[in-house]
Amino acid sequence: MENLSRRANVLLEALPFIRKFYGKTIVIKYGGAAMVKEELKEAAITDIVLMHYVGMRPILVHGGGPEVSQMMNRLGLEPQFVGGLRVTDADTMDVAEMVLGGKINKQIVSLINQHGGRAVGLTGKDAHLIYAEKLTHHGGEEVDLGYVGEVRQINPEIIHLLVREGYIPVVSSIGVGIDGTSYNLNADHIAGQLAAALEATKLIMLTDVRGILRDKHDEGTLISELTALEARRMLEGGQFDSGMIPKVQGCLMAVENGVERVHIIDGRIKHSLLMEIFTEGGIGTMIVPTGP
Repeated sequence: MENLSRRANVLLEALPFIRKFYGKTIVIKYGGAAMVKEELKEAAITDIVLMHYVGMRPILVHGGGPEVSQMMNRLGLEPQFVGGLRVTDADTMDVAEMVLGGKINKQIVSLINQHGGRAVGLTGKDAHLIYAEKLTHHGGEEVDLGYVGEVRQINPEIIHLLVREGYIPVVSSIGVGIDGTSYNLNADHIAGQLAAALEATKLIMLTDVRGILRDKHDEGTLISELTALEARRMLEGGQFDSGMIPKVQGCLMAVENGVERVHIIDGRIKHSLLMEIFTEGGIGTMIVPTGP
């Protein structure tokens, strides 16, 4: 009886958060260990399906760089990077589109469906969801990385349609040019810009660190909350490593364009999404608008 009472209390504690986020759009950048380790993958997908069933509107965005590299190695292609970005020639673009828009995307869709959700996989090519242009500058320098692009326009109508019909959209990091050219895009940037375009209530980035750290070498220096201005100053001051930079950039793209709250949380923790959404303090780092 005591155990049943505890379970009832847990549900009652979650009620205010269910009420608060009922009908709200929450964009989730899905990646890192939560997309690789089986028990973390199961936990994250279960969290997302639960969110859907209690009336929230989760939308997933994913990349999959390590799997692209693995497939390239299997095909005898050597991955090359410049400034942390993958050099993407025509062959590499074919592999990226096959792995991101095919294998990984359909694995996620299948797992959501197995857990009782109804997911639909998308790339930026579907219904002109993500228009992109060739990336020509990076880190203040002119670059030519082949078919690496940057988002120019989000057309979210297909997302709205799917959500209205009770589906969970799963978006891979492939964009399309106005001439039909495929581009390899940064999934963190897509998540931030998609959250803004959808006027999402929250953007949540799943990462392999606790959140934003005052000292990037010490996880004991977690910053629980900061403003967009503070985050931008840290970004411009070089306080983030190469893996965190696009995540913070994506967060700023969202929060500086109308998203109420963005969160960077530790996807290595089972059910970290539920901990963030259904508890008062949450976990990780929350970035809020700077204010007037």
